[in-house]
Order: sequence, then structure tokens, then C-alpha cells
Amino acid sequence: MQWAQQVKTYGSLIKFSHSVFALPFALISVVFASWEWTGSETLLSRILWIVVAMVSARSAAMGFNRLVDAPIDKENPRTAGREIPAGLISRQAVAVLILISSLLFIFSAWQLNPLCFYLSPVALLIIFLYSFTKRFTWLAHLILGMGIGLAPVGAWLAITGSFGLVSIVLGLAVMVWIAGFDIIYSCQDMHFDRSAGLFSIPARFGPDQALILAKFLHVLMVLLLLVAGLLSPAGPIYYLGVVVVGLLLVIEHRLVNPGDFSKIHMAFFQINSAIALVLMAFVLVDRFVS
Repeated sequence: MQWAQQVKTYGSLIKFSHSVFALPFALISVVFASWEWTGSETLLSRILWIVVAMVSARSAAMGFNRLVDAPIDKENPRTAGREIPAGLISRQAVAVLILISSLLFIFSAWQLNPLCFYLSPVALLIIFLYSFTKRFTWLAHLILGMGIGLAPVGAWLAITGSFGLVSIVLGLAVMVWIAGFDIIYSCQDMHFDRSAGLFSIPARFGPDQALILAKFLHVLMVLLLLVAGLLSPAGPIYYLGVVVVGLLLVIEHRLVNPGDFSKIHMAFFQINSAIALVLMAFVLVDRFVS
């Protein structure tokens, strides 16, 4: 059916399946914040609006990125088949998607609490900013990480109505994790980025140094997850989950090396999806047994 194909095309445009990276960490933050929950309504209603906010914000950000990058994607052989350069979706349709998703995000933030509502335009500004950074700084990977790292901070705000140190540490963990595997992913575009005058760590420093930096960022992620546990009432099951995350990161880095990026998609999507979902599972079990 035509409508089903359209849904599939839009889902591909915004990489809906990649929501699995940030959403579990938002829910992990909810679990940590639940120890401080004093609200009169059910926690479930907050969680539902958090999910809506997460999905809509990510849809807006991905749509914006695809719209801004369409001219670049058209010139890159790896990305020339994406929906806009391939003519599967018009730029006008993507602009409408961005507008609707942005309004839905702001509305969902309003449903959560006033602070979330007031900060929602700032969050949109940050996640939109990433799309321009590759044009002037190789720190673009960290800007991307910062945007996605807002997820646990925002989820904490939605539950408690205030900032919390645990959520900020979780946000930093997500930031360096995302930046690390985005560096790995960017290695496949290293030569194109150089020829097009775009900025990335692989293009600036080469694949060897880029992968070393990615390893450093992922070690830092594990350390930050340990700190988050120490700042919260988390129990031993949580720490076991962090150990599993560390092992998965080791596997991720064994899948890629400067001379072979053939398994980069497995490292990027499958391993990182497992990292987010496995840690969330351990956090949930830890919360219910502690």
C-alpha cells in the first residue's frame, strides 16, 4: 500500500530505529529519578510524555539534518541514495515534518512541567546546531553527543522538575559514548570529508588517531556510568550492567581497525543498540530488587 511505503520512507529518513540509542538512557534517568518521585499522579503518564518528547525531538533533529545536508549527501557516493537527494521526499515535505515534530516536542514538554516547556526551544536549538558544525569544526562529534546527551537530563527534569547531578553525569556518559561511535562511523567518510572541506576527527587526524580517541571516550563513558551509580541508590546489579557495557564496547572496537571498516555497521548499530538496551534492563532489575 502507498501509505505504508510512505511511512517506511519517512521512517528511513529520520532513522527511527536509531531512537534505541537515546531513549533507553532517558528511561534509565527516569528510573534513577523515581527514587525522588513525590508526585501525586502516576509516574506512567510522565513516562508516556517523555517518550513522545524524545521521539518528536529526534524526528525534528534528523529531519533538519537531512534537509541541511541534502546538497552534501548528493555529492557523497555513500549517501547519494538518501531520501532527499534521491528524490523520494521533497524538501518541502521534510520542512513540514520538522515543523510538526518541533511543535509536538514543545507541546509534550508543556505537558510535563513549566521548566521543561521553557527549556524546550533551547533543546531544539542545540540539536539543530549539530547539522552545521561539520562545516567549521572537527568537534562536531561532541556537539552531536551533547544533543543526544540532553535525553537523560531532560527526563530527570520531567520527573523531578529540577536539575540533578546524577542526570548530568548520565548525560555526559551519553555524550562521550555517542561522540566515540560517531567518530568510528565517520571513518568511512574520511576521504570524502577531506575533498569536500568538511570537518571530522578522522579527516583531521587520520583513522589511527581517531580510533584511539574513540576508545578513550568509551573508557570515559564507563567511568561516568560508575560515578552515576555512586551518586544514586543503585545496587550491585547496576554495576554488573556497567561491566557488560564495558565488554560490549571492547567488542565494538575489535570489529573495526584502521585497515578494515567492513564491519562498521555492525559496530555502529547492533553493538550500540545492545549497549543501551542491556544497561536499561540491568537498571530496571536493579531498581525492582533493591
